[in-house]
Amino acid sequence: MTLSSTESTPEPAPAGRVWRFDDFALDTARYELRRDGDVIKVEPQVFDVMTHLVSNHDRFVTKEELFDTVWGGRFVGEAALTSRIKAVRHALGDDGESQRYIRTVRGRGYQFVGTIAVDTVDVTPAVPESAPPPRQHIAFCRAADGVRLAYAVAGEGPPLVRAANWMTHLGYDIESPVWRHWVRDLAARHTFIRYDERGCGLSDWEAADFTFDDWVTDLESVVEALGLERFPLLGVSQGSAVAVAYAAKHPEQVSKLILCSSYARGRAVRAIDDAERRAAALDLDLARVGWGRDDPAFRQVFAAQFLPDGSRADWEAFDHLQRRTTSPENAVRFLEEFARIDVRELAQRVSCPTLIMHSRDDHRVPMRYGEELAALIPDSRLVALSSNNHLLTETEPAWQVFCSEVEAFVAD
Repeated sequence: MTLSSTESTPEPAPAGRVWRFDDFALDTARYELRRDGDVIKVEPQVFDVMTHLVSNHDRFVTKEELFDTVWGGRFVGEAALTSRIKAVRHALGDDGESQRYIRTVRGRGYQFVGTIAVDTVDVTPAVPESAPPPRQHIAFCRAADGVRLAYAVAGEGPPLVRAANWMTHLGYDIESPVWRHWVRDLAARHTFIRYDERGCGLSDWEAADFTFDDWVTDLESVVEALGLERFPLLGVSQGSAVAVAYAAKHPEQVSKLILCSSYARGRAVRAIDDAERRAAALDLDLARVGWGRDDPAFRQVFAAQFLPDGSRADWEAFDHLQRRTTSPENAVRFLEEFARIDVRELAQRVSCPTLIMHSRDDHRVPMRYGEELAALIPDSRLVALSSNNHLLTETEPAWQVFCSEVEAFVAD
């Protein structure tokens, strides 16, 4: 028997469709797999693999088609696909021996062989498009050493300040798939204040000094320019370390501390063997060689760490973000200083309630470093997010969990 597959471009699953088979419902609008009404948690790429197989149940799907559809044609090893297929089967109570739902077409691909109850397939309303970006006011102030800093204010309500992290651009972030949902959703209930750190975005790129202490004093300068007295402070990635240092230094101003994808020690400080030291050095080499090139191959290494489950559009946006937000020279300076971060002592001096959220399978900063920081801060609570991404994407369920946790925490 000869099996073949269509050579045409695979069609995506219809928006909002609910595929039903046996006790299962695969809901593409809600991004949920349910069994008898109970949600079964699956990772985003596992869900995407399952959806593509189910929506093309009338034929087998080649491995190449799955790579193109789920990973956007990016280079990934076959082991990645094998592990996702295994996870799909596990979620459905299937395995490679019985192949009740997912059949392996040896050497070629896979086919969904469950019985779709066509007469009970229904269509839910399409997921609404993203809301328009909020209006923002961009202004400038001077740091203690005279460096020009750009800051932006968006939304209305009680203040929420975000300590700067790299790869931001105040004018571009409200449109970029990497950051737009952060601005939109956090400005929906707050006066959301953010700024581009020195060497980045609309702030001065030609800063003579580029130290961690400079980043902390830059936050002080923005807070002073806005006349803020007391506020919750958010830190993301390396911005979390800056937020920790500021909260330890200014306990009278920080009411609550929110940290995401955070760490107390940079890569060079936490490296315990030659392999980890080489990995830290590789960051610098990639930035030196590839940051300014037209070929995105080198920069995609960073995309794979920051957004491993991101879509093709997410990766392209991240690539644009890297080139648009800072220079190759500054990227190296950032990475050198990030590697030297060590706020372990300062973390123990934080006195305000602290919420720490971290992706369970963060590829850039493993979960154990978020756990380390949570152990250091006295009044802290750690929430593990079901994600592989270092920067949460707009469409993944973990983003809604993040937003809900933030709102409940600041309202308490």
